[in-house]
Parts: sequence; C-alpha cells; structure tokens
Amino acid sequence: MKANRETKRLFVGGLGQSISEVDLQNQFSRFGEVSDVEIITRKDDQGNPQKVFAYINIRVAESDLRKCMSVLNNTKWKGGTLQIQIAKESFLHRMVRQRTSQHTSSLVLTVRLKPRRHPFWSRANWERNQ
Repeated sequence: MKANRETKRLFVGGLGQSISEVDLQNQFSRFGEVSDVEIITRKDDQGNPQKVFAYINIRVAESDLRKCMSVLNNTKWKGGTLQIQIAKESFLHRMVRQRTSQHTSSLVLTVRLKPRRHPFWSRANWERNQ
C-alpha cells in the first residue's frame, strides 16, 4: 500500500553559488516527485551574489518528507550548508486564496426597489408647481 502523498513547498537555504535546478531536482527526487524548482540569488549593492536559496515543490509522503529533512538538513553540499524547512505560503498565493474566499462569502443577492409614490403625490406636486 502506498502512503498518501501531498505536494509540499520546501525552502532550501544555504546553497552554494554554483548550484543548478538540475542539481536540486536530482538531490530531492530521491524522496519524492519534484515538480518545480525556483532558485533565488540575492545580490549586494555591487551586484555580487550574497545569498542563494531555493523553493522546491515536491509530491511526497509525510514519512519521506521527515526522512528528507533529517538526511539533508545541515549537511554540506556543493559549497554550502543546506537548511531545509517547510516554506511559508507565498504572498501571491495567500492573496489569491483570500480574495477567492472573500468573493465566495460575499455573494449576496442585492435587489434594488424603486420607491413607490402615492398616486396623488405626483398630482399634488404638479398642481403646486403650476
């Protein structure tokens, strides 16, 4: 029986500057199915790479995720020391989720009624203005 697999987003910090998407995909595919790798390089004022980290989407069972984190976390690999965590939800994904939930919760039928006037009101008003 296969374990229940869910897609998780991992933050991988402490990467070396020479790291590639293929390297990360090969490293993490041992534990689950890697669907997306995003490498981010922060640079200092002079444009020199200062900090390299990545986000990885991986479809993995909970037991394999724990194994991945215990095996790879705090290990030296390709010029860096890996720091692996479950990633926080990205700002854009959170905004989409919030707007979707607000939109569905605010679907209320709005009915606008014209005010009814008494039939003599308009005639009396007309006579006063004559």
